[in-house]
Amino acid sequence: MSSNIQVQRICQYCGTEFTARTTVTKYCSDLCSKRAYKARKRAEKVQKSNTEAKQIKTKPIEQLKAKEFLTVTDVSKLIGCSRQNVYKLINTGKLKATNILEKKTIVRRCDLNKLFAEPDYSNFMGIEKQIKEMYNWKQAGAFDITDCYTINEVLEKYSISETALHNLIKRESIPKIKKGWYAYVPKQIIDELLT
Repeated sequence: MSSNIQVQRICQYCGTEFTARTTVTKYCSDLCSKRAYKARKRAEKVQKSNTEAKQIKTKPIEQLKAKEFLTVTDVSKLIGCSRQNVYKLINTGKLKATNILEKKTIVRRCDLNKLFAEPDYSNFMGIEKQIKEMYNWKQAGAFDITDCYTINEVLEKYSISETALHNLIKRESIPKIKKGWYAYVPKQIIDELLT
């Protein structure tokens, strides 16, 4: 059944205006129709290729997460840092590793997990230092700072070398208290020993 309709349309491929015989015609010619079909198929292939590439990129990470023993390169990919940073973690002792060959370092997965599960001891170390300072103050007989000399004051007053003073403090077990930049020793004990 032929149609006597003549409709002005714009080709969806080349954009030129043409006269169509149906209301659903999209292209001005058979050539534009074939080119549009090829472009559509090409776009589908590109989309398929991109999704495959994404799967290939994420697949190694999933495989790395399942491995029990990891190389330095694997660890760097998992935690998102350079190999050099992984070696720094190993050298500082934060991450346990084993050399199985001359240039082959292996990290256990559980050791890597411990790195991120390890509690923060920095605050604890500060408390421990304060406890040690309090113990030193008790050993010093809880002397007040005004009743103490700094190391430099002792050196100036008694004209003694720094090495000799440190040896004396060590030999006589003189309590030495560190506060900030200065180290203090009790005046009474120093005066008795050096006069």
